[in-house]
Amino acid sequence: MLRPSIRRALAPLVLAGTATACQPSRSDSPDKLRGVIVAYFDSISRKDFARMRSLTTADFIIYENGKVMSNEDLIAIIKGSPITTAAYSFDNVRINVDSSSGSIIYLNHGEFVKDDASRLTRDWLESATFKKVGGEWKLDFIHSTVKK
Repeated sequence: MLRPSIRRALAPLVLAGTATACQPSRSDSPDKLRGVIVAYFDSISRKDFARMRSLTTADFIIYENGKVMSNEDLIAIIKGSPITTAAYSFDNVRINVDSSSGSIIYLNHGEFVKDDASRLTRDWLESATFKKVGGEWKLDFIHSTVKK
């Protein structure tokens, strides 16, 4: 048992530590996550595969209409696609973020032009999760379903 004088001396430290531990962790800006998802789809549009890789975690996966894909799987699909231009826009974006993880749900609208100049549009219901890796936000997972 501690002597009363030592208990009195330690009391402020214990209270300060308890108060700090009970405070919620600081959340990061939702705009940072929005920036990562926008940059990722911009990288897809520009076929900037190095940038796609840099925006994702090493174990990044996509669930796309019943298939499980990695970045490399998606890159292979893009390389073999007749799409010459792609543009994405996002609506109904909801973001949750804390100090080390985050999630987004959103509607994704894509407009595409094929090499034969035909146009195609597609809408998806999507969600994504993020992790902070080395102080930087990285895309960890996307779940995508074609909107009917």
